Amino acid sequence: MRHKKIGRKLNRNSSHRKSMFINMSNSLIKFEIIKTTLFKAKELRRYIEYYINIAKNNNLFSKRMLFNNIRNKSNVDKLINFIAPRFINRSGGYTRIIKCCFRNGDKSSMAYIEIIK
Repeated sequence: MRHKKIGRKLNRNSSHRKSMFINMSNSLIKFEIIKTTLFKAKELRRYIEYYINIAKNNNLFSKRMLFNNIRNKSNVDKLINFIAPRFINRSGGYTRIIKCCFRNGDKSSMAYIEIIK
């Protein structure tokens, strides 16, 4: 039984899931809106909001911690210099998930996830 276990497995092992969310986080930071399945978007929200909370501090420790998680220097700079200052007076809810359609192949529900402007 999975009592009090946080997060969705998404039919992937842990290393695949970790690398997938790192790649999706990089894409979301770069483009600020991406289209993915609804459950991946809901799970990605946990990661992105955590990264934005770290970036709001804007010190050396937060930069190193973000680079350790994201592994992309340009995205870390964009997150600290452009995205995080938008949310200085906001304590959460940095992303928006918009349901859009169903995928043609397997009728999986799709959604847009975006960083609020």
